[in-house]
Amino acid sequence: MSKLFFRYSAMGAGKSLDLIKVAYNYEERGMKVVLFNSSLDTRYATGAIASRTGIEKKAIPFTNTTDFLELYKTDFHEKYISISCILVDEAQFLNKLQVEQLRKIVNLYQVPVICYGLRTDFKANLFEGSMWLLAWADNIEELKTICWCGRKATMNARLINGEVVKEGEQIQIGGNESYVALCQRHFSEGKCRT
Repeated sequence: MSKLFFRYSAMGAGKSLDLIKVAYNYEERGMKVVLFNSSLDTRYATGAIASRTGIEKKAIPFTNTTDFLELYKTDFHEKYISISCILVDEAQFLNKLQVEQLRKIVNLYQVPVICYGLRTDFKANLFEGSMWLLAWADNIEELKTICWCGRKATMNARLINGEVVKEGEQIQIGGNESYVALCQRHFSEGKCRT
């Protein structure tokens, strides 16, 4: 039976690397996968999922108006293209309707959908996509990473000039120069180094 999966973590836990690994495992067995990545993710090339390790894979960019159900129906199902799995990176940027569409793909077409993303933003608030994935996913898994102190990191801190900030727009794309994963203690203290 196919399921909707949500694999979440703080920044730097290897979500994109894990997604690329899953895609490779399917493809190595001769199965076709469809990869999506948010068009908001401009750290690398648009239409690509890239790990900080340097591994990259092509993906279909999605926006907040992408209709996943219609796209799947017209681009794959009606063309008799058999899809073994759908993989979505930066799933925190999905909206409620899109999570519902992915849920319908699982139910109607029996295709597993695995979504990877952040649970919360730099203010510790849920992203819309993450909130609905937490509510509707059949399987929820945390990918773990660590804080600079060695404790489990669960929070995403935004940095400006090396200092933790807790004000600003929810979405600001960035990597190691803009964000650091922290444990609860150091997040609440706003401390990104000893």
